[in-house]
Amino acid sequence: MLTKEEKDFIIYWEQNRDRQKKTFRQWLIGLPIGLLFAVPIFLNYALGWYKRAGMVAGSQSSPLILIIAILAIITFMAIFYKQYQWDQYEQRYRELKVQQDRESSET
Repeated sequence: MLTKEEKDFIIYWEQNRDRQKKTFRQWLIGLPIGLLFAVPIFLNYALGWYKRAGMVAGSQSSPLILIIAILAIITFMAIFYKQYQWDQYEQRYRELKVQQDRESSET
């Protein structure tokens, strides 16, 4: 027997699954997770915590490369996290639908 929470989730996911699958929406909502990874990397570089890495980076690369790398990390983590979360919701939805169908066929 499905609980009320599970039934509510089925209804919610049927209405919102396509909207949450869009890449731009995943990127927009996942930005805080991407920033969670990128900001410490940038702060580590900017504050000079590891001096040798700062010297090597300063002599061999431009700040533009660092900015591009930070943006790539933010984008990858944002989309990857939200895609993973979407897959988890989709799996839960399918399991609940099978359970719901099984219960309705038994009665």
